[in-house]
Amino acid sequence: MAKERKILVAVDEGEESTYALSWCLKNVVTENSKDTLLLLYVKPPHVVYTALDGTGYLFSQDIIATMDKYRNEVAETVIEKAEKLCKDLQDVKVETRVEIGDPRDVICEVAEKMGVDMVVLGSHGYGLIKRAFLGSVSNHCAQNSKCPVLIVKRPKNSAATSTS
Repeated sequence: MAKERKILVAVDEGEESTYALSWCLKNVVTENSKDTLLLLYVKPPHVVYTALDGTGYLFSQDIIATMDKYRNEVAETVIEKAEKLCKDLQDVKVETRVEIGDPRDVICEVAEKMGVDMVVLGSHGYGLIKRAFLGSVSNHCAQNSKCPVLIVKRPKNSAATSTS
């Protein structure tokens, strides 16, 4: 009998994470395996606002509340989209989590805290320069996670995406 596994899939607004989740569902998660799929979305940390913005205007509580509301709506939308991809799974438990922080650190921390067997991430395919400035979430997780990390790279050809 196959071991029950806990697989963390990091999801975000990008097509890369959607592709990674779809690929994982087709190639990693086994039907009737009693695997647990943990869908994780990481909201960016709260920005600390000064009393004045760069133009000298005060940030009102209404503006800050609106920004927080938008961040929460994005998180809900991403999780709902990911759950829809998983709706036809049999005997696979799907859990969701929304955390706040730097995705590089939060993904590794949640993976360790939840005792997952594998982390699945999409790759944005940034070039050397962009990666140097933005940092690579997948590279950081591959280097710092205590469990195996599967980085799924989306094919450049969109036709390959729809047929895979």
